[in-house]
Amino acid sequence: MAGGGGGLTLERSKRGKQSKRKKKHRIGFRLDMTPLVDITFLLLTFFMFTTTMAAPQIMEMSVPPEQKTVDVDASKLITFLVRADGNIFWNIGTDDPEPVKLEAVKGIAERENLKEGKRNKMITVLKVSEESKYYNLILVLDQLNLAELKIGTEISKDKDEKGNPAKRERRFTIAPFTEDDLNKIKDL
Repeated sequence: MAGGGGGLTLERSKRGKQSKRKKKHRIGFRLDMTPLVDITFLLLTFFMFTTTMAAPQIMEMSVPPEQKTVDVDASKLITFLVRADGNIFWNIGTDDPEPVKLEAVKGIAERENLKEGKRNKMITVLKVSEESKYYNLILVLDQLNLAELKIGTEISKDKDEKGNPAKRERRFTIAPFTEDDLNKIKDL
């Protein structure tokens, strides 16, 4: 017979028939993982050092160097008072303060800043007791900032004298919490 065939061996297949396949001999293979582990740790440390971590959120507050006295129409002044126990009160001008829930602060700020005749003219005053937790101040500030989104959107629908969208002129201050303020809200 031409062509040889001397290297063929007979093997049994699954169903008892014999096949003429060449049996493959496996060569031993060993992979040294040590350099791969070293490279993995080098890459890990590289990415750890070059990745920017989440920066802490910081709230910037500008405080004027000197206090100025400004005459303000009381009807354009909305005041939020935070007592030491965390209760919140609000009033317009010289009205008596009324208790309010934290969730309602946003709605009050929106409603009062968007009233006809007072649009874009209200001044928001926040007074927080020194014994109150800082957390309470942040919660009220967050609600007032959320209210600014709607207020700014609504005011931008108005047009200025040049026909451009009106810009929000936010007027806001944090004022000292006085004994008089405490006496107004002590029994509420």
